[in-house]
Amino acid sequence: MTRKRTYLYAAISMVPASFGVGRAANNVPQPQLPTETLVIINQHGKPYKFKVELAMTPQQQKKGLMFRKNLAADAGMLFLWPLPQVSEMWMKNTLIPLDMVFIGPNGHIRHISDDTVPESLRVISSGVPVAATLELQGGITAKDDIDVGNRVIAPQFNDAKVSE
Repeated sequence: MTRKRTYLYAAISMVPASFGVGRAANNVPQPQLPTETLVIINQHGKPYKFKVELAMTPQQQKKGLMFRKNLAADAGMLFLWPLPQVSEMWMKNTLIPLDMVFIGPNGHIRHISDDTVPESLRVISSGVPVAATLELQGGITAKDDIDVGNRVIAPQFNDAKVSE
């Protein structure tokens, strides 16, 4: 992470405290965000559907799945970036292990960090520019044989709408 971005994140994280927002209000999950269905087709051609929440705003992205105590096997959260970028995430205040799926602009998986460690402050990086980061239940990518190069079908990556 660049030094400027580190300072920016530090400054943003201090804003709620400066406005007197209590700690208790920060320790609760954000309300469920708008959802859509996306499909990942693994290397064997098997499709897996996920109902994902869309983290669109910086505030929604900052909170992400923090303080959630569970995540269904067919659920997740999709973080959309305005331009392709190296995505850097962490597990601060995230109570459950996650698989982080980093998706390129063409809808293909570029990198996966599986079974991330709850509450870790270690930076989890896509390593390459991506258009989105998808957080899924920890272990689901191994279980469903989802891997780098697999295709993600969602309106953000394709013209076709995913059928519910």
